[in-house]
Amino acid sequence: MAACLCCAGVSRRGLLRGFAAIGTGLACAAAGGGPALAQATGGAPRALRIHRMQTDEVFDGTYWRDGRYDRESLKQLDWLFRDPARDEATPMDPRLFDVMHVVAQEMDAQEGFQVISGYRSPETNAQRARESRRVSRASLHMSGMAADCRLPGRDSLALARLAAEMQIGGVGLYRRDGFVHLDCGPARRW
Repeated sequence: MAACLCCAGVSRRGLLRGFAAIGTGLACAAAGGGPALAQATGGAPRALRIHRMQTDEVFDGTYWRDGRYDRESLKQLDWLFRDPARDEATPMDPRLFDVMHVVAQEMDAQEGFQVISGYRSPETNAQRARESRRVSRASLHMSGMAADCRLPGRDSLALARLAAEMQIGGVGLYRRDGFVHLDCGPARRW
């Protein structure tokens, strides 16, 4: 594991030091304590760079500032993460953006995420589940709590290992397909 983290530009010591504060902050955020995450990460604004692959749309901005989520940014992210098959959006769980923000920060990623899948309507999810056994019929994508994504220039295995070690949500590695599933549900991995 150390070799993968070093290749990703993350020192094991720095990673372990950050786990306690970040994990505590995200656990508080998962319990509804968004401001606790701000305290654990120094209260700095949280930003994301996202490129939605199917629609070629981009979000590059701050979604958390002054101790609260920015409603306009969240609306933009809700639309960006929509189900493009049905052109249907849902309010995304902002804790997902916190997970993505912390992972990108720990990976020292400047490029931003490429999102393959965000929200999935129940109809879209059912169709995908019929086509592949790898799609859960009870997917957190339907609740606006998950994203399938990649960080260009970063190894998907290193990204998945980092996120799994942080225990801030679900992490699935789809190495053959070149992406990682991140969610803000219970900590688990596959």
